[in-house]
Amino acid sequence: MKKHVQTETEWQEEITEKIFGQIQSELYLELNFMQIALCAFELCANENFVSMATDGKKLYYSPQRIIDIFKSNGKYLDRAYLHSVLHCLFFHLWTKGKRDDLLWNTACDIMTEYTIDMMDKPCTKRILGYIRTKTYDNLKSEGIAIAPGPIYVWLKKQDSEFLNSLAKEFYTDDHSLWPDEKNEKAMPVSSAQAKKNWEKIARQTQMEKKRRKDESQKGESVMLRQLTAQKSRHDYREFLRRFAVLREELHIDADSFDMGYYAYGMAMYGNMPLIEPLETRETYKIRDFVIVLDTSYSVSGELIEKFLKETFSILTETDSFFVKNKIRIIQCDDSIKADEEISDIDHIPQMLSDFTIAGGGGTDFRPAFSYVSELISDGQLKNMCGLLYFTDGKGIYPVKCPPYKCAFIYLDEYDDNVVPAWAITMKIDPEELG
Repeated sequence: MKKHVQTETEWQEEITEKIFGQIQSELYLELNFMQIALCAFELCANENFVSMATDGKKLYYSPQRIIDIFKSNGKYLDRAYLHSVLHCLFFHLWTKGKRDDLLWNTACDIMTEYTIDMMDKPCTKRILGYIRTKTYDNLKSEGIAIAPGPIYVWLKKQDSEFLNSLAKEFYTDDHSLWPDEKNEKAMPVSSAQAKKNWEKIARQTQMEKKRRKDESQKGESVMLRQLTAQKSRHDYREFLRRFAVLREELHIDADSFDMGYYAYGMAMYGNMPLIEPLETRETYKIRDFVIVLDTSYSVSGELIEKFLKETFSILTETDSFFVKNKIRIIQCDDSIKADEEISDIDHIPQMLSDFTIAGGGGTDFRPAFSYVSELISDGQLKNMCGLLYFTDGKGIYPVKCPPYKCAFIYLDEYDDNVVPAWAITMKIDPEELG
């Protein structure tokens, strides 16, 4: 039997598989809590790509290109591979929405490269050039959070020449395979499944890092904050469901109707069914809850209005209300400034049209909680199921846990150490508020 002679292509693929094995090993030695993430890609040789490219499931690469770079600068491959992994861990592939391609890609690359640079690991270390150093200094001096959303907004203010220089400086991998869908419902099954897989990997990575309890460097802290943060409008919709309560609502429950008994009764007695459909059914919906708006001087009035519109848009389109319910819209800085009640979902558009901001002082969360306690005591909120507090997080928190679910919705990075243990927290991107 004639012995198979290995072709040049087969040799290249065999060598590159060994190179990727070495890349994963070197990264694992420095970032052992990322073991699952580092091995998540299915490697796929493809000469059409000059740089590495991923669709969330496979990592595409040119074998000849990988071999050439490995000979001249092996550390670059470690860095480029980690760069693609972090894009997936941060869900950059699935959170673009309607944003501009160049600005979004550059924002994601800056955030990812900053994370790697701050990790300062031997296998990925590089000398920081002038443009890179200046960019980091500018972001820091202007108080821009290291996250794609805030960086995207910052990039929109830059001139085209500087923007192009940033795109070139931070470019590492090819983003052409990133899904371009506007929402998860329109996302191909393969992309949606890849996203779910990376959500699981992100949780495992976060738990593994916490389990090891070793000291995090700055880059690792940035990474962990991103893994903790929930993103996208879909996630916010799911978040609101945490405030749903199980109640009986007047509605024909077809699922509880047994057609067999009905047909038997009609056949036996002519016009007398043995059982009628139930007139109520148990459903999970929002009952009575409170939205508190931080109207202190540090929170933008425009963002407050966008938050209200987005929240009501999600609630109404998902049929989340009971027929009878109450929503209190409370404005508070360091004291209660306004309180409006909505008891009919049809009144929401008019309320949004007439809405005006009241406040502008300091921030203290306690008056709002005291006020809500009074409303409950007076019987004005008999079915209280939760409270949403929209804020920048720069205020005084109450110490005592309220007798209902409470969530603080943050616009920016916040200090986890001062947030009460009983509070639910979520950070949303201002760009996601329309």
